[in-house]
Amino acid sequence: MRGFLRILLGASLVFAGVSHLTVARDEFQAQVPPQVPLDPDTTVVASGVVEIALGSALALAPMPLRRTVGSVAAAFFVAIFPGNIAQWWYRRDGFGLDTEAKRFGRLFFQPVLVAWAWWSTRR
Repeated sequence: MRGFLRILLGASLVFAGVSHLTVARDEFQAQVPPQVPLDPDTTVVASGVVEIALGSALALAPMPLRRTVGSVAAAFFVAIFPGNIAQWWYRRDGFGLDTEAKRFGRLFFQPVLVAWAWWSTRR
């Protein structure tokens, strides 16, 4: 089960990363906090590249590296959490999160991603 969930998370990250670079670029910009010193599009592209790399690593890393990759993925999910807070705080629509309740509810999914990355890469 852990292996399946690790690969599923990896595939989801690759999909999200590709979406950052293509069809959902504008949507992802809603999550870039105004305090980020980079242009929102640059931030979205950079985070998309990181997501593709992390997703690939989660799915393909050999056993000795999986714990490290899982820790890095969990840290990444923590690092991007301020983007979810910014989307809620500044009332920015994106990905169907068009009400305060939906944007607020989304905040509770991020800890699930952290736990998923951590748990799925442990034996």
